[in-house]
Amino acid sequence: MWLALSTVGYGLTLLLALPAAGFLVRLFLIQHDCGHGSVFNRQSLNDWLGRALGVVTLTPYDHWRRTHALHHAGSGNLDRRGIGDVETLTVREYLARSRWGRLRYRLYRHPLILFGVGPFFVFLLHHRLPIGFMRGGRMHWTSTMATNLAIVAAVAAMAWVVGIVPFLMIHLPIVLLASAAGVWLFYVQHQFEETHWDASDRWKHPTAALHGSSHYDLPAVLRWVTANIGIHHVHHLSSRIPHYRLPEVLRDFPQLREVNRLTFTDSLRCVRLMLWDEYDRRLVALRSLRRGPAMS
Repeated sequence: MWLALSTVGYGLTLLLALPAAGFLVRLFLIQHDCGHGSVFNRQSLNDWLGRALGVVTLTPYDHWRRTHALHHAGSGNLDRRGIGDVETLTVREYLARSRWGRLRYRLYRHPLILFGVGPFFVFLLHHRLPIGFMRGGRMHWTSTMATNLAIVAAVAAMAWVVGIVPFLMIHLPIVLLASAAGVWLFYVQHQFEETHWDASDRWKHPTAALHGSSHYDLPAVLRWVTANIGIHHVHHLSSRIPHYRLPEVLRDFPQLREVNRLTFTDSLRCVRLMLWDEYDRRLVALRSLRRGPAMS
């Protein structure tokens, strides 16, 4: 990309940002496997590889690993929302908000915010401080600050080699594309119409894992780029299965292939879904609120 920038022009550089962003997504998902202890037998090796990859993916590994574990422990639990997931209100909660509160929620869930501004905020700003975990132990602070220092050193080295302006022209598009793709993947893995939510007294991990996570059935090239994370229902059932073994589970248990299966076209329709309807037990669009009082 640097060679293209200096010899051909910025158009080719931006075109090459697409596969580069794909590789960055794959690195993040290998880091994700490190967090689940499924790359090496020894957890210390998983952790050090995860920390190294965290510098490239702009993600403080130890802090992220702890919050991601909370996501797995409470995914699909209505009483444990808010950590490691996309904010989702029930219909009742939405209707109880003020007009300003409803507007804020609609803005937050707008695709331009979720997949445009949101990824930029999360990876370039939010990950720079352990917001919400400042009192959660020294690990969160140490992980974040050590990653920040390593990122500064790496950026300084690259700026010294190629110059700060060419570096930013090359690397920022990669980061923005990869982060948008990552947020999109995370969104469609849990935000689909037939997903599953329950209150704590009825919540069970196997049910929430299998029925609250999608099988995002992507083309072969994208399955490789995304390290099979689309087989998300199996991943939530058993997070220690490494990404390259997930297709074997579908092969050995073919009944899992059609559970919550989403194609790419199907996934585009998930964007309009914003609220959990506790009456019909499904995610619904805002326009469904006009159908009658049963929704409230």
